[in-house]
Amino acid sequence: MSQSFQVNSDPELWASLDMDVERFMNVPPMLTQAYMNIFMSQVNRPAVMAYFDEMVSNIFTGRIKEIVGAKAEGRPVIGTFCVYVPEEIIQAANGVCIGLCGGSQGSIADAEKILPRNICPMVKSAFGFKVGRICPFFQAVDFVYGETTCDAKKKTWELLDQYVPTHVMEIPQMKRERDLRLWIEEVKDFKKAIEEQVGKEISEDDLKKGIETLNAKRKAMQRLNRLRHHDPSPISGRDMLLIQQIAFYDIPERFTIKVHELCDELEDRIKLGNFAAAKGTPRVMVSGTPMALPNWKLHHIIEGAGAVVVNEESCIGTRYYKDTIDTDGLSMDGMLQQLTERYMKIDCSCFTPNDERIDQVVKEYRDSGAQGIIDYCLQFCHTYNIEAVKLREACSREKIPFMAIESDYSPEDVGQLQTRVEAFLEQIEG
Repeated sequence: MSQSFQVNSDPELWASLDMDVERFMNVPPMLTQAYMNIFMSQVNRPAVMAYFDEMVSNIFTGRIKEIVGAKAEGRPVIGTFCVYVPEEIIQAANGVCIGLCGGSQGSIADAEKILPRNICPMVKSAFGFKVGRICPFFQAVDFVYGETTCDAKKKTWELLDQYVPTHVMEIPQMKRERDLRLWIEEVKDFKKAIEEQVGKEISEDDLKKGIETLNAKRKAMQRLNRLRHHDPSPISGRDMLLIQQIAFYDIPERFTIKVHELCDELEDRIKLGNFAAAKGTPRVMVSGTPMALPNWKLHHIIEGAGAVVVNEESCIGTRYYKDTIDTDGLSMDGMLQQLTERYMKIDCSCFTPNDERIDQVVKEYRDSGAQGIIDYCLQFCHTYNIEAVKLREACSREKIPFMAIESDYSPEDVGQLQTRVEAFLEQIEG
């Protein structure tokens, strides 16, 4: 695979989106260097990874042009921050769903001019992208849909609404029957808001097709995750993380095709004994908070220390694609019920009690053939940080090596994390 790589620039396109072009011009070269160091430095990558490299190369140019073209056709472009917002409904309306979670340190200073410093870096990063006008995706959306999974988010949405139309979906914090009823009403309100945006009702056939499109995408990701569980793994954890991040930016149908092409290649690599990591390489599972693009810090540290990441139990990982929706013979109300029940299976730490997540982490650990779990928590994410206590207790009972880390997007703790990860790998190697 060629080691030539560059994140492309288009100042004219960015100016048309009212971006701070002079400032944003610094981003592509910095991202290019980081990507070269973290991804292109790997050897023996699958050939189909060239597509995902190209997606990053054109993430601020070609993909933005596609989104602007969709807007010109009258298609709604909706930004989201959470896997609880039902993108099947956006797909049913022929809309474009774009993930806007921030994974960069570069926009946090903008946010901290307005927001408190001691809140989640992902929230600050996303808010900073908008107020600083340094994210073409944020500049291109028609409106954004937030949710109430944490206090920092739900109060930030009130401020974000001053910069871009922001709708908020109430997510119940428990999983009782009454909570399901509330959630269904929220989903119906979401559908109505999307219909008002496009000026027409979503039909049963539209919704069924939207669900089928996302089902196909999630099944492709399930297939890919099963293949990476092979020991030795045919793909690195860094590449797998990248693919899962791109899932929130790419066109679903195109993404699904490319993931299956990659799966076909990985099956061939397994037959030929062509692996990304040698037999006996320590295998690590990562759980916890999401890792929004371009947050690659932990995976780079783990694999730089000689291990391979074989599973992500997070919203950027299996929580996003582990469940699908059955539509057979269902009416509109029936499909919305099934859709809501599917989203209720996502085990975010915002729920109480949340024993299902603890069980799911242990299950995925067993399924992936991992030898230890690193639980990753963004600073000031109190729900995941506290839930790590129960996860540690469960791992202790199951005799699973476990380490919890708390970090942000800055490089300041890299040395400390490297030391802790190396010690953890020595532990699991025995």
